Amino acid sequence: MFSDELKKISWDETTRKIASKTDLDVRRALAKEHCDVEDFMALISPAAEPYLEQMARLSQKYTRERFGKTMSMFIPLYITNSCSNSCVYCGFHRENPMARTILTIDQCEDEYKAIKRLGPFENLLIVTGENPAKAGVDYLAKALDRAKPYFSNLKIEVMPLSTEDYAMLTHHGLNGVICFQETYNEAHYKNYHPRGMKSKFEWRLNGFDRMGMAGVHSIGMGALLGLEKEWKTDVTMLAYHLRYLQKKYWKTKYSVNFPRMRPAQNEGFQPNCFVNDRELAQVTFAMRIFDHDVDISYSTREPEFIRNNMCTLGVTTMSAASRVNPGGYYSYPQALEQFTVSDDRTVEEIANALKARGIEPVWKDWDGSFDHVNLMINQKAV
Repeated sequence: MFSDELKKISWDETTRKIASKTDLDVRRALAKEHCDVEDFMALISPAAEPYLEQMARLSQKYTRERFGKTMSMFIPLYITNSCSNSCVYCGFHRENPMARTILTIDQCEDEYKAIKRLGPFENLLIVTGENPAKAGVDYLAKALDRAKPYFSNLKIEVMPLSTEDYAMLTHHGLNGVICFQETYNEAHYKNYHPRGMKSKFEWRLNGFDRMGMAGVHSIGMGALLGLEKEWKTDVTMLAYHLRYLQKKYWKTKYSVNFPRMRPAQNEGFQPNCFVNDRELAQVTFAMRIFDHDVDISYSTREPEFIRNNMCTLGVTTMSAASRVNPGGYYSYPQALEQFTVSDDRTVEEIANALKARGIEPVWKDWDGSFDHVNLMINQKAV
């Protein structure tokens, strides 16, 4: 499990390493075809700031080689804001006196139909709060079953599950799982997650191993930038984690996200730092140079101008027309949001903006038949 590997990596020593990287370290990393985590640290360090333009060109080169001039499009659907956790930064935390909603399966289907009217989405991300007693695995299985006729690619962003539960959901149409570790700093983790299942650091951290063991087709990961002042240390731990998963569960496809903290409807919490636009660009370029094949996703947390600029330089997946409240497309459009959406353009507006920059929006980028073809190829190879 990755928790065993993480114990071997010192948070404080990693922080010092990043700060001590030199101009020579950066140039050495930029000259490599394949970078390691030490190189990644150099590319996100202060020493790399003068090389941002060179990093952008290299990031664009690798992105075009692996992904072409395309952008995979998805849309999130929140089906419940009921949550048993007390995350201090989240609008859904259980102490927040807000109306709680758990969509019925019929209401979920109303949402699916409303999304299909918005645009040709085939990639759906189903999102919930973390309340397994009221919206657990059986509920998710029913929601996935009802979604299958409408979407070809189904992912979930929910509470961490057991290996058996992930495996079971793959038989209900599940293609991928997204989970944010939030922070890899175990010493501070409990401060942000004081109560509920999410307070169990290792259970969440090792959830990615359980996804891999269950044979989940796609795993998405990320750290919430702003929770920790040393956010560069967090993304370095993310890089270590990505490499570990790729080696151990090599049949799985991976994606990373760099969500910057946005205002939530939750008074009393302020991020420990704010990652500016230039820093977000730097870590995005560094990740692409570090890993040419990983999917890099920007959600509508990010404003229009950032997404427009980064769509040609390293980002390969974007959401569009997102609503971050349960039932936001049809059933309850005025319900409380988890965080503030920054890019509120329509599907058509985002698609046109991408095309104007030479990027083709891709609405369906995976099909079950691909697995059948890959299986036949593997069998012939054996």
